[in-house]
This record gives sequence, structure tokens and C-alpha cells, in this order.
Amino acid sequence: MLKITEMTLRRGPEPLLENADANIADGQRVAIVGANGAGKTSLFKLLLGELSTDAGAYHLPGNCRIAHMAQEVESSERSALDYVMDGHHVFRRLQERLELAQEQEDNHVIANIHGELESINAYQIPVDAKKLLHGLGFSESELYSPVASFSGGWRIRLNLAQALMCPSDLLLLDEPTNHLDLDAMLWLEQWLKRYQGTLLFISHDRDFIDAVATSILHFEHRQLHQYTGTYSDFERLRAEKLALQQSQYAKQQQRISEIQSFVSRFRAKATKAKQAQSRLKELERMELIAPAHVDSPFSFSFPESDKTSSPLLNLSHVDLGYQDTSIIHDFSCAILPGQRIGLLGPNGAGKSTLIKSLVDQQTLLRGERTHGEHLHIGYFAQHQLEALDMNASPILHLQRLTPSATEQSIRNFLGGFNFRGDDATGTIEKFSGGEKARLALAIIAWQKPNLLLLDEPTNHLDLEMRHALTLALQEFSGAIVVVSHDRHLLKNTVDDYWLVAEGKVDTFEGDLQDYERWLEGFHRQLQEPDNSESNTLNESAGETSEQRKERKRQEAEARKKLSPLKKQLAKLDASLETLQSELSAIENELASPSIYDDENKQRLKALLEKRGDLSTEVEEIELQWFDLQEQIEELEDRN
Repeated sequence: MLKITEMTLRRGPEPLLENADANIADGQRVAIVGANGAGKTSLFKLLLGELSTDAGAYHLPGNCRIAHMAQEVESSERSALDYVMDGHHVFRRLQERLELAQEQEDNHVIANIHGELESINAYQIPVDAKKLLHGLGFSESELYSPVASFSGGWRIRLNLAQALMCPSDLLLLDEPTNHLDLDAMLWLEQWLKRYQGTLLFISHDRDFIDAVATSILHFEHRQLHQYTGTYSDFERLRAEKLALQQSQYAKQQQRISEIQSFVSRFRAKATKAKQAQSRLKELERMELIAPAHVDSPFSFSFPESDKTSSPLLNLSHVDLGYQDTSIIHDFSCAILPGQRIGLLGPNGAGKSTLIKSLVDQQTLLRGERTHGEHLHIGYFAQHQLEALDMNASPILHLQRLTPSATEQSIRNFLGGFNFRGDDATGTIEKFSGGEKARLALAIIAWQKPNLLLLDEPTNHLDLEMRHALTLALQEFSGAIVVVSHDRHLLKNTVDDYWLVAEGKVDTFEGDLQDYERWLEGFHRQLQEPDNSESNTLNESAGETSEQRKERKRQEAEARKKLSPLKKQLAKLDASLETLQSELSAIENELASPSIYDDENKQRLKALLEKRGDLSTEVEEIELQWFDLQEQIEELEDRN
């Protein structure tokens, strides 16, 4: 399908690719990965004829039909449905010709055009366009709304639908999941797996790549490297390659050192001059193997808040929604220190509304919101990126929050988010979406929250930054509530899921695969509301009715046993945190030289006794904690 031969491609003075080769077979689904600025999007522009090669060549089959997803869409009064059908260029051209022929009353041409419309199954095209829009989260009423009425993220969804609508042999998708929620992304995965042509797509979502890709094309060191398999396969193979490369590099450096030492010692001696020259030629011929630079440019954490409360936040019998329209009814919850919650639910069910209500940016329609004395929220949402001061630098953003902080301490902190040099001191007006998202996360981390409320935090972030964010969230000791379509992030950072659906928020007993099955059943139930038996949620393939009943009984029994154990574990966690805080305060006081002065003998004695009592109490609670954790794990393994 696509053959690249000794190709050099430049954008500016430096080459993006240099003498690069690749060969992509017909029908492959290829994920294109690599560092930002490596040339991934430029390759798409080349294939679309917007750029030309500086050397070498690429080859596509003759009459290759290319469809691509545009990154911007102009405001338009055309309906969403018409806009998507515009993607089928052959259909639209035939419609124009038919309209002209009808004006001219040319019955012969009209008959021929109807034949051509029949050959492309034209009467199915509006139906297919509606399916695409529904799959990407648009409601029936929104199909006829003008494009201008949608926000930027939803317009990008329209661009994606238009690209999928276009008949093609080669489909180019640049970050297709950036503005999708989890259910739309799951739908897209299935659609792309059924696509009959060749797919090239750029994505920073590793689970999406794993689900869709049959091979990986990696941009690295101005070359193209091909790997067969998923992103997980690519990671493993590349790690092995880099380990071998590092070993070879170390050996080569040793050999270079030996040659240089020999040349230095014997170059001036006539008897050894010939041998020295021979070794110099060996040195010149030797192809230098680059050291394996695998370190991410990102390394950061969310510093712990100095104080915390338990519970951090309460919602009591609240109704949530907008104006007089309630989306979530009679919901109560308590967010405790250390809780890690992922919100699941179909598009429009109220996940973002719940997050906004927790952060107190959404007025409650009914009920009460209360919070602990030491609650400190770190809130991330996409609209906050636009609230950044475009005329300020990253350093100035943090200086405004903490005027007493030194510039060097701010520079050190921002370096973990890869804001260095001019990137840290210059204004952010030309920052990309990913750079703004990184800055917003840096601002949150700088303020030491004890509750993180994150609404799609990975949008615009590349794979390396997503990995760093996942590690930082794993180490964060506070509470987390997160909405994300990045399943890798969810699986590795949250302990419990809440399902937001049909006006309720319930604990979801299952993992993301269970949720995918639930989602299929939910959409099936919407399409077949009267056939409740056929739409039973979480039904496993091949299960009989009796087996399903028994499984559900066992699951309910397990939940009943697990619930009090988990609540007790959370209480122990809170107690341990309080005791550790008291112990830390005592240790700080004992570290002061003045406490050992004669006049402080009684105070010293009291502190030592208190430390002993607290240490004993911590040990007892830790034993209880381990015992409870063991019971929970045994129950979970059994079920």
C-alpha cells in the first residue's frame, strides 16, 4: 500500500526524516508513535500532498482513495448530518449532477445518475451517517443542529465522523480519541477493526493502540522503525533492542578508548606508526552507536498537603443538574482521604456535572455540600486551559501563587514537567494544547492538594507525559476522583468505580471489561426497550439462565462480605494517617537540641512516653490492616 524509500523530509533547517525506509502492506492498521515534533503529522501532510520530500520517494497505488480527519472545522449553518454526509464526495457530486439534470429536464442523464446512485448504495448513506453520529455520542435531536452550535471538541467529532463516512483505501487519523469519552472510544475501536482499507493513525492512548493496531511505526532518530503487533509488543521489543544497543555501545566505547590510548602512546614511534595509523582508520570506519536515551523528559509528583480532614467532602441527598433540569437525583457520598474513584457512565449521564458539584462550581438543585476544615482541591478540566494567562510565563504563573518562592525552586519544579529554558521564561501564547495541559497540571501540583478532581486530564498529552502522570497519581497519598477515556490510566490509578447512569450514581462492581459489556447492554436496551430479558447486563457468552442466576448470587454475596471489610480498612487508613502525623510532630520536636536542656526534662520524658504509646498503637493497627487486607484479597481471589 505505502512504500517509503530513502526519504528525507524537512520542516525548517533540521530534517525530520533522513534516508528513511518503510513498507506498509495493504489492510494493515498502523499506529504511528514517537516524540512530539518527530514528524508524525508531517508524514500525513506529505501523503495528502501538502508537503513534498527533500530526497527519496514514497509510493501509493494508483487511484488510491485517501480519507483524513481534519483538525479544525469552520463555523457553518449546515446540519451535523449534512456535514457528515459531505464526507462522501462521490455521493455529493452525483447529487449536484442530478439536480442540474433535473433543472434541464434531461431524462436520459437523470436515469444514468440514478443508476450510479444505486451502485454506491446511496439510499443507505443517510442511515450510515446517523449511525456514525450516534456512535460518537450525538443525540437524535443534535443530528439536525447547525455545526456552529457545537463546541470545538464536538466539532472535531464531526470531522472524525466525516472522515469515516468517506469511502477510502487509506484512512489517516490524527489523535482521533482526543475529544472522545470512553463509550465513544470503545465504539470507534470496533468500527476501525472492521475497516477494510489501510489505516494509519497517530495516538497517545496505549490501550486504544493495543486494541486497534496490527503494527507500529516508530519515529526515532530521524528514522522509521517498524514493529509487528500491539503497543505492548512494541514496548517489549524496543526495550530488548535498547538493552542490546546499550551493551554494544559500552563495548564500543571501551574499544575506542583502547584505540585512542594506543595511538597516543605510539603515534610518534617509527616502529609503531603503521599500527597506529591502522587503528586510526578502524576508528574512522567504526559506525558510532548512539547511547540508548530512554529517559522520559517528565518526572514529577503531587506533593502532599500539610494537613488533611476526614472526610474531605460530603454531598448529602443532592440533586445535580442545570437550571431546573435534574440529571442526578438524591445522591449522597463522603470522600475520604486515600479514596481513588473512577467515574464511568454513558455520554451525557452527568460525570462532569458530578465533578463540578464536588469542586463547588455547580450549584446544587437540592441537598447540601459540606467539606472538611483542611480540604484543598486540585481541579483539572479542559476549560481551565483557556483560563491561563497567555501573556505570562510558566514561572510567573507559579510566582503569583507563591510570591515568596525563589525562582530557582520554581525552575526546578517546572523542569519535571519539561518546562526548561525559554519554555519556562517565555509567554505561553504559542503553547500547544499539550503544553497548556502540562502547565495546568503543574499549577495543581504546586498547590499541594489533598483531593484531586480530574476531568479528562490526558487530552492532548503524549505517551511519555501520560506515563509520568500515571506514576505521579499512583504515588499521590490524597483522594482522587477522575473521569478519563484513558483506560491505562484508570486501571493503574483508581481502586473503585462509580457508575453514573439513568439519574443515579452507584458503585460499579467490576472492571473496565465488565463496564464495556454493561455499555453494550445499555445501548442494546435503548434500542430494544421492551426486550428486557435479551438485554440483561453483564451477561457472559454461553451462560445458561441458571448459571447466570448462580453467578449473580455469588457476586452479591461477595459484595455483601467485602463492603464492611473495605469500610473498616478505610477507617484504619484514616487512623494510621492521624497517628503518623502525631508521631511526625513528636519526632520534629525531639530533633530540636533545646528539648534536651535541663529545664525541658519533664517535656522530654512526656514526649518519649507518648512516642512509645503511639508506636505501639501504630503496630497494632498495622497488624489489623494487614489481616483485613488478606481477608479482602482472599475473597476477591475466590470470586
